[in-house]
Amino acid sequence: MSGDDQHRVDYRCKHYRRNCKYIAPCCDQVYMCRICHDDKENHEMDRKQVKEVLCLKCHTKQKFQQTCEKCGGLFGKYCCNICHLLDNEDKQQFHCDKCGICRVGGQENFFHCEKCDICLSNNLKGNHKCVERVSHDSCPICLDFLHTSRRDLHIPPCGHLIHRECFDDLLQTGNYACPVCNQSLVKMDKVWESVDQEIANTQMPDEYKDMDVDILCRDCHKESNIKWHVLGLKCTHCGSYNTCRK
Repeated sequence: MSGDDQHRVDYRCKHYRRNCKYIAPCCDQVYMCRICHDDKENHEMDRKQVKEVLCLKCHTKQKFQQTCEKCGGLFGKYCCNICHLLDNEDKQQFHCDKCGICRVGGQENFFHCEKCDICLSNNLKGNHKCVERVSHDSCPICLDFLHTSRRDLHIPPCGHLIHRECFDDLLQTGNYACPVCNQSLVKMDKVWESVDQEIANTQMPDEYKDMDVDILCRDCHKESNIKWHVLGLKCTHCGSYNTCRK
């Protein structure tokens, strides 16, 4: 394929680089990829059901395969005959049978967590909280389905998945609790020390000084009975102010 042809391919699809188009099995329309299809149509395309492709070089319609049966052109350096995925860009793609889809980043860098039912980075092996089939849900911020998401994912201490960019945006707005379970998303020790100092410098009026309240900690999930203070209610077990009254 010439440089001009390659440029046209990149312009037509911002998601993948490939030298063919898919014939959508759901509507028989021609698209560069399932994402281009889903952005335009009012229904979703199942890429695994794709049976035919159209060569961009010789315009021959043919069965799904890695090379063109007429001109011999390579549709994609990476080809998965299960997901029907073709890609000319090296993203260290690999197919995970347990996930049921192709992942990127190199198979040697990931392991499949059986309980979470998703491929995770090796540095999380034995170092994350498992939540059963956690990826088979939507991101609590943008509501995109997580299991097949092409965006980077983040696992906070509570184990609930969230897109990395959604996580960063959440912190930028001053929200430090998980949208699913309300547990702290990051270490808050320095913040709690600051609240300790503010409370120490703020005396409560006499009528409230000896008022007891029962609280539940959202971080350690334990109950406490403490003196009420308008600036915060501190867990006696872990020192967190991420608490609520019972």
